[in-house]
Amino acid sequence: MSVVHRLTVGWLVDHLSFINQCGYEICNSFAYPDGVALNTSVTSTRDCHPTSTFAATSSRDGPIPGPGDAIETEGRPARTRYVFREEFFDVSKPHIAAAPEEQLWQGCPEAIIFFFFHCLLFVQKRKRKCVFNQGELDALQYHSKVRKLIWEGTLRLVQEGLKSGFLQRTIAEPSCRKNAVPGCIDCGLAELCEMAKQFAAVNESDHQAVHVLDDETSIPEQDLLSCVTENISNCAKIVELMGQKYLVPPKSSFLLSDISCLQPLLNYKKKYGVIVIDPPWENKSVKRSSRYSYLSSCQIKQIPVPALAAPNCLVVTWVTNRQKHLHFVKDELYPHWSVKTLAEWHWVKITGSGEFVFPLDSLHKKPYEVLVLGRVQGDIKETLRKSEDELPIPEHKLIVSIPCSLHSHKPPLSVVLAEFLKPDVECLELFARNLQPGWTSWGNEVLKFQRIDYFTVLQNG
Repeated sequence: MSVVHRLTVGWLVDHLSFINQCGYEICNSFAYPDGVALNTSVTSTRDCHPTSTFAATSSRDGPIPGPGDAIETEGRPARTRYVFREEFFDVSKPHIAAAPEEQLWQGCPEAIIFFFFHCLLFVQKRKRKCVFNQGELDALQYHSKVRKLIWEGTLRLVQEGLKSGFLQRTIAEPSCRKNAVPGCIDCGLAELCEMAKQFAAVNESDHQAVHVLDDETSIPEQDLLSCVTENISNCAKIVELMGQKYLVPPKSSFLLSDISCLQPLLNYKKKYGVIVIDPPWENKSVKRSSRYSYLSSCQIKQIPVPALAAPNCLVVTWVTNRQKHLHFVKDELYPHWSVKTLAEWHWVKITGSGEFVFPLDSLHKKPYEVLVLGRVQGDIKETLRKSEDELPIPEHKLIVSIPCSLHSHKPPLSVVLAEFLKPDVECLELFARNLQPGWTSWGNEVLKFQRIDYFTVLQNG
């Protein structure tokens, strides 16, 4: 189960389990000589956990089947399963160790808070004439408000995780892995979307609005970049783009495009009851880096959320710990979209032993991120009618999980939002970097974490 423990304060979530419950077992294959079968689709499985890996070999001299290939033995159809590589969730130690008295299981001594604020007022940073700028003071004030909720709520969920064995106080040292796995692989998808803006405009009447995946592994780049791609089957599919293979979950759809090319999503003519947004927020480190792009506040406001939202749509926005961005979402962005703010939740990142990945009171990075939840406000009668079946959104909840080591691989929200939604609601994720069954996803790196290199191939026999 991807929700390991559910308490009134929130959820302890197993992100890796969620991914592996989404997919990916081969269901159709085409037999080839010498016992090798090449396949193009995989079927969804439930509660499958990685147990072993295998090295595929052919019965005669020849190429060894790679990811996306299956082995057929003794005349029986082979079954090959893809699971996400568990080493990406192998977070056994904090990124920065906390002092012993600040360990999560030590409780929440008030002395730490007094010491913390003492530091705020009197510790002077190097090469600065003033102690803290206004943005930092705002962040510290916000932290003082949510600190107790995060500490005590996380402690309760961690205690349950330790009791059940999902978390372990003492984590064994990770074994040396034969095949070292890099961090984020440069997929080139964003660059492709940037180049696509230079393509000659295609007359919409001459181009299909939706591309439905079949058993072809190679899709023209123009189709992927100019229309929504759907996998309507109960099997996952493998698509190839620029020589790389990507796994597409069953019952999912996506649009790979730049923000300036959102029209195909609007032409899709779906209205969504849930819209999750993870904007590329502007910050100093992003400005200094050429690796990541960002959007200004004005650009984010231009995202056509009202045109995509169904009545009473639940809008969830990921926000960095910069108070400037949090105030922008609540005071400008949501009112601009006619969205009423309902709640602030927090994603708390912990290790496999239940420690915060960063000290809770770290002045550099916090072990939590903010989610702002709101509902689209429209016609009063329509809103009241639609809201009759919806449960009220709690003002504060925690989503506690071991984070993925891949940058910006967020935990699944579908497993926790399901408690407050009708089962047949249409869901959309904007600025997505991975796909989910039952969801539509958009972004210029929407297939990034679907790349087959992030998965391990298992053989059932």
